[in-house]
Amino acid sequence: MGIYQGLCSSFKQELLEAVHDFTTDTFKVALFSNSADLSANTTAYSATGEVDESGYTAGGAALTPTVTRTGGKVEVSFANVSWTSEIDAYGALIYNSSKSNKAVAVLSFGGERSSVSGVFLLKFPAAGSDFPVIRLQ
Repeated sequence: MGIYQGLCSSFKQELLEAVHDFTTDTFKVALFSNSADLSANTTAYSATGEVDESGYTAGGAALTPTVTRTGGKVEVSFANVSWTSEIDAYGALIYNSSKSNKAVAVLSFGGERSSVSGVFLLKFPAAGSDFPVIRLQ
């Protein structure tokens, strides 16, 4: 068991099969506890190990992706997401809810992260940052 960060292997294959469309599909992010088993081998969202706290809805929240290209580099960035509730989470899964909840990427928080003043903020790197969630180069 554990949460191991990385792009999901199935997602890489599905990109080449034209499964995902970041301009029209709905992507979500779900938060997970330390009982979750998430890694590059994760193929789809499942509620197993998901955070179960008041104010958090199973399945997580919708994401707003932005695709940018600079020279030979293409990146996907996401707008920040927040929940107004007391949450403790160890990681997250980005997935495509338009395509049978297919997994995109696992995010490990490196340990337990908790709400601050009743708000749990998931802050994504800005486009062009040194550490994007998705980069093809």
